[in-house]
Amino acid sequence: MKTIAFFNNKGGVGKTSMVFHLSWMLRELGHTVLAIDLDPQSNLTSAFLDDDELEKLWPEGEHPNTILGAIDPLIQSLGDIREPRTTRIASDLFLVAGDLGLYTFEDRLSDAWSKCLNDNAAVAGDGFRVMTAFHRVMKAAAEREQASIVLIDVGPNIGAMNRAALVAADFVVIPLGADLFSLQGLRNLGPTLREWRQGWETRRGGKVPKGLPVPSGNMQPVGYVLLNPSVRGNRPVKAYAKWAERIPEVYAREILGEHLAAGLEGDGNRLAMLKHFKSLMPMAQDARKPMFLLKPADGAIGGHAIAVQDAFQQFKDLALRILNATS
Repeated sequence: MKTIAFFNNKGGVGKTSMVFHLSWMLRELGHTVLAIDLDPQSNLTSAFLDDDELEKLWPEGEHPNTILGAIDPLIQSLGDIREPRTTRIASDLFLVAGDLGLYTFEDRLSDAWSKCLNDNAAVAGDGFRVMTAFHRVMKAAAEREQASIVLIDVGPNIGAMNRAALVAADFVVIPLGADLFSLQGLRNLGPTLREWRQGWETRRGGKVPKGLPVPSGNMQPVGYVLLNPSVRGNRPVKAYAKWAERIPEVYAREILGEHLAAGLEGDGNRLAMLKHFKSLMPMAQDARKPMFLLKPADGAIGGHAIAVQDAFQQFKDLALRILNATS
């Protein structure tokens, strides 16, 4: 099982849409994929499912078929995780659905980080069971569905929830916009990832309950994706280029601790520069499918049909680069 988190503490860059499309593309490439929605806003879940399906997932009372249902005993301090439920989106594509109530896990996760260092085995054990909950949920779900790739969508923050999600990740892809906020986000993310990685390595040497599956917490950065720039040819237009050309140097310095001259040309850390397929997105949302699988019956005719082919190639190239970087 390969776990890949998509993480940026700045919202609004198209991260969830990218996870949605990559889930479908990896399936197109022959992989069995599990997507897990660990953002309390649950945007990935609402991208996959229509309102009727969401209403069944989120009834009044308990939500046994979401991530919240799997971890609720830990939130209530009444037990350990339940067997996670998955939603079948298509053959070889499954979802652990998000839940707006997931935010109630934040305090337990915050306390658990410190508890893992406690000399008392019972206290430390509770900390490790909470901190590994996401890892164990996705491990159980992936094993049941025989998924080889898990894509993790998280919210735009650097709180305790995302720390636990990143602890469960082998690899991290960073979606970015071409703007000042993304550059500042990189300056925050670099130290945060290093702190979390080192902190988890220290904790793994503590009083881990016997037999408890514990993730490595590698959270290895594999590159960034520049999302939604206005593009002419293969370069962002002037309004975006000012910021886009500074990203390689800031990414290399802050995320990898390396020196790299500014400029987009030859940047091996850039996995892709994805265009904003503005005309296709409303069609895809109405059809509840990725842009690159739209058909004439969905309205993808003429110029839209050409854009569908372009989207397919762009997401295929990105998926292959991610597979290569995480092999």
